[in-house]
Amino acid sequence: MKKKNLLVSLCLSAALFLGACSSDGSDTADSTGAATSTTSDQVTVESIKKAGVLKVGVKEDVPNFGLRNTETNEIEGFEIDIAKKIAGEILGDPEAIELTPVTAKTRGPLLDNGEVDMVIATFTVTDERKETYNFSDAYYVDAVGLLVKKEKGYKGLADMNGATIGVAQSSTTADAINAEAKQYGISLKYSEYATYPEIKAALDSGRIDAFSVDRSILAGYLDDSTEILKDRFATQDYGIATKKSNTELATTVNDLIKTWRADGTLDAMAKEWGLSE
Repeated sequence: MKKKNLLVSLCLSAALFLGACSSDGSDTADSTGAATSTTSDQVTVESIKKAGVLKVGVKEDVPNFGLRNTETNEIEGFEIDIAKKIAGEILGDPEAIELTPVTAKTRGPLLDNGEVDMVIATFTVTDERKETYNFSDAYYVDAVGLLVKKEKGYKGLADMNGATIGVAQSSTTADAINAEAKQYGISLKYSEYATYPEIKAALDSGRIDAFSVDRSILAGYLDDSTEILKDRFATQDYGIATKKSNTELATTVNDLIKTWRADGTLDAMAKEWGLSE
């Protein structure tokens, strides 16, 4: 007891110079965080195995990629199948996954704060985004398109000077369209929405003139009153995103995607959902 009290006294005296310590004399991080290790914050294959679950951010409003089934309340689609396949490889159980719905605006923050281990959510790979996140090789390649009302009579983007186009918040869609619009010498306006169903509702009500996102996504919102124009803007590579510090997990995921791309697994999975690049 006396030895412990002496240790506590010495520790408290030294705290002014060496930082805080615990009552049993073990070191703890000081207020500057200089003694804090970031290792525990990293998500690794081993930490996922210990947790027994793979946490994945996915879309729930994109037909064929990630869409909530209103009858079963389950999220289904190509990207969900990829998530399950990764869980099967890491955990030996494709159902050992926890799916968190994300939007273009929320998927980054949820990855940043550790609520998800990875994001598989029509996340387009760009040089700017690669500065913030790790991205796998593309598991799907698409291009930006335009969904319009047939009654408008548009033949292509060149006919749409002054039109208002609905896009998702935090997406790269507007940049892709603007680059093409400059070639035609036209100007456009944009309205941002949180979800794709909101954009489609805005199109149906006449608040916008076009709904723009990747063509495969637009295909899920086609109906008798709408059409997808032939225009294609900017190739969109979809990659699996992981936190920048989680390099080991990123490497593992990328190796899987490379293998499944090479052996035709991804193509077969995409075709099951009516998708073709």
